[in-house]
Amino acid sequence: MRVLMLGWEFPPFKSGGLGTACYDLTKGLARRGVDVTFVMPFAPDNSKAEFVRLRGTREYAKHIKITHVDTVLTPYKTATQYDAEHHVNTAGTSGKDVYGKDLFTEVERYTAAAMRIAMDEPHDVIHAHDWMTYKAGILASKKTKKPLVVHIHATEFDRTGGSPNSHISHREFEGLDAADLVIANSNWTKQNVMHHYKIPSSKIAVVHWGIEEDRPEYHLNHRSVINDNEKVVLFLGRVTLQKGPDYFVETAAKVLQHEKNVRFLVAGNGDMLPRTIRRAADLGLADKMNFLGFLDGADVHRAFQMADLYVMPSVSEPFGLVALEALKNGTPVLMSKQSGVSEVVHNALKTDFWDVDEMANKIVNVLRHPALQHELGQNGRKEADKFTLDGPAHKVEECYKRVMER
Repeated sequence: MRVLMLGWEFPPFKSGGLGTACYDLTKGLARRGVDVTFVMPFAPDNSKAEFVRLRGTREYAKHIKITHVDTVLTPYKTATQYDAEHHVNTAGTSGKDVYGKDLFTEVERYTAAAMRIAMDEPHDVIHAHDWMTYKAGILASKKTKKPLVVHIHATEFDRTGGSPNSHISHREFEGLDAADLVIANSNWTKQNVMHHYKIPSSKIAVVHWGIEEDRPEYHLNHRSVINDNEKVVLFLGRVTLQKGPDYFVETAAKVLQHEKNVRFLVAGNGDMLPRTIRRAADLGLADKMNFLGFLDGADVHRAFQMADLYVMPSVSEPFGLVALEALKNGTPVLMSKQSGVSEVVHNALKTDFWDVDEMANKIVNVLRHPALQHELGQNGRKEADKFTLDGPAHKVEECYKRVMER
């Protein structure tokens, strides 16, 4: 089976879980003998050297070919942010924009390039990830007469807290409506797609994510060197409305009313970072909360292993792959009930994202009771072992067969 996969992220170039999910999925499919051509945006010139590794998954290289498209778009920027950061003019040469005027222009450039690749690359099915690739998937499907599967990792309603960009939500609807089959990464996402876009349940397959079964980083045995007397509570993710960093800060203030020797770490970047820092200062947390910036690679695993508890207070989390990463590192997890991962993980604490009192109560209990912390960490690690790459890859392959049989 040959798959033309359209996406925006692939490690090491990623802004969140989407890139990791795409990497793990292609690796799992490769293990099953599925040939995947992954069409993705090209990185800036100064990052080309790192792309040699991206062709990577060395043992699966015979099954996965990475094809680059010339753009610098990332999936989490608004059109205004994109225009401010990436508007480049070649004055003195052609007088035209190198990368396009805005985010939506980049989508059109990607679509045109992906269409050319679709005509040249033999494939049996087209698999498009998230709204930026949906138009390319629709047009390629019409041109090549191949079935279209679209993957929804997060709706525009998830990303914006219910105040969607109408252009993006329309693009999202077009892709979901045109697809032969929609893959959602949780029942939470499926319900959102049905509610906001009126896509019938029969057209949506739920495939929960898995995670790399074993990596050296899971066994770093790293421990905090901040202060041996302090407990460490970690937030790791994009610092955006969707991920609930503001609830994490409010909860931290409540925890410190009962437990003084606690250090709170915020790892990640995002548009809410300045606001989050200011709020932490207003609450008197300046000497109790550290902002680490974006972490990647082994540093992510070190952060998990130095933490006594990982907190994921997401307002709307379509899945939450990062929670599985924490569990694989033996770190106890407190996750919001408004997440896809809460549907399938049992050895973790759960609260509503807005209930900062209950969140603080659970954090204090973990910090005060080493036996509880140990049990959550050990049982969580064991449970995480069942979330392999083969499970979701097998389900996705079955989705391909389903649309091909039609």
